[in-house]
Amino acid sequence: MPRKSEVLQGTLDMLVLKTIEPVGPMHDWGVARRIQQISDNALQLTQGTIYPVLLRLEQRGWISAEWGTTDNNREARFYSLTKSGHKPLQEETENWQKMMAIINHVFESA
Repeated sequence: MPRKSEVLQGTLDMLVLKTIEPVGPMHDWGVARRIQQISDNALQLTQGTIYPVLLRLEQRGWISAEWGTTDNNREARFYSLTKSGHKPLQEETENWQKMMAIINHVFESA
């Protein structure tokens, strides 16, 4: 059985922003489950992992939160990408793509 991957420090913010961007408002558990689905269960996030990221992104003004009701009829905060969150997402995506190109180049050249 393959070992579950751990998210590198600093990349979880980008993953959360990238997950929220196309879908729109999502609650914390929905964000965590979506990342798990997209990663084919390679990344599994807990409440203790996802909540601090959402709080940090909200404090930076990159996401906003509003109370709403889940499909299970529970109260939850729903998070959306703000207008000011698009630029950091774009910048982090470009930085990540550059870093991946560098890492791939090193692996291919080694």
